[in-house]
Amino acid sequence: MTIASDFSGVGAFNQALIRLGIEYDEVFACEMDKFARKSFIANYGEPKYFPTDVYEREIPVQNLDVYVTSPPCQSFSIAGKRQGKLDKRGILFFNSHEFIQVNKPRFFIFENVKGLLSHDRQNKDAAYGRTFQEWINLLGGKSVNGVPVIFPDADSIPYHIYFKVLNGTDFNVPQNRERVFIVGIRDDEDNSFSWPCEIPLTKCLTDVLEVNPDKKYNLSEKMIDYLLNRSDNFNGGKVNFKSKKDIASCLNKSSGHLDISDNILLLGNTNPSGNGQNGNVYSSDGISPTLSTNKGEGIKIIQMNEAKEFGSQPRQHNRVYDSIGIVPTLTKGNADANIYTNQVLRKLTPLESFRLMDFPDSFVDNCITTGISDSQLYKQAGNSVIVACYEKIMQQILKIINNTPKPIAIPK
Repeated sequence: MTIASDFSGVGAFNQALIRLGIEYDEVFACEMDKFARKSFIANYGEPKYFPTDVYEREIPVQNLDVYVTSPPCQSFSIAGKRQGKLDKRGILFFNSHEFIQVNKPRFFIFENVKGLLSHDRQNKDAAYGRTFQEWINLLGGKSVNGVPVIFPDADSIPYHIYFKVLNGTDFNVPQNRERVFIVGIRDDEDNSFSWPCEIPLTKCLTDVLEVNPDKKYNLSEKMIDYLLNRSDNFNGGKVNFKSKKDIASCLNKSSGHLDISDNILLLGNTNPSGNGQNGNVYSSDGISPTLSTNKGEGIKIIQMNEAKEFGSQPRQHNRVYDSIGIVPTLTKGNADANIYTNQVLRKLTPLESFRLMDFPDSFVDNCITTGISDSQLYKQAGNSVIVACYEKIMQQILKIINNTPKPIAIPK
């Protein structure tokens, strides 16, 4: 199978093919980030053609079997400024469109953020925003989700396209990561594509956590104070604490520099007495229901729902802290009321981040061997695609390929 990719990142599509046991000839991969390129080479070897700029990348004469592209999503993400075409990254779609026009691959796969669907929506009753509508008009010259196109756009390409929002949780990956995928099938192919069936989610964070992670991933008091005292009320002021039984929120490329919307693990032993004050101080995973901060004696996280007022101020005697200044409960009277725990607030490790992207541990091992830093690994994981999504899509494409004789190359 001949493949090529633009905005290749660290090769999530390659991982999917490897997992499926598909032999492939990588005609090219295109990626501008020097550290992502280094990780790519460390795991798959250097492609025979490995350009950095999609605008300078040559278009091969021979039709590809599968072309994969993932134009930068920041222009459409609800987490960004959503400038679309006003952001130079927002016009990179047209480079991929041009590639398909010229090369005419048998199949293509686009991936982007869910926010693309609603970007530049002028009418609240419209199904999609103008940006995504333009994309499907230009990509789906023959049909869109099985519906024939009667009056195609003058610049549309003769493909049958199918699009759908897929989540990592659809394929038993414990990360809430919704992305829109567009599958294109050339008009001379069997175009009876169907999306993969969902797999029940049985995994949670505990299935990806390292047993004994380095303590450098524990949060400092300075970071805790920052997270709990953000002045801009980002994310509604809610800190995204996670227990072992949760699923991860969507990873982003800046996960090495924590924000309150990121995955912050609150882990530790349960209350040894089996019941806290009023019987509900901690859950079975040692999770505090509500956290806040109390200044004046250093940074101390307390349970607000257990902080009973005595006069005008909560009593602050006989507190018990662990090594990073986390208070398990606010006492109500004497030392006998103290509840001892061993809790830790920490961020995900790079290995855990890639496990949440469905990559094998060996991928991170190979990156570390070549000197890739933690900060770059966080960025690479957050910018990547969940491997299982590509894997399941390719299984559906393989059904078409295996039932269709390889067509004669279409002339340019």
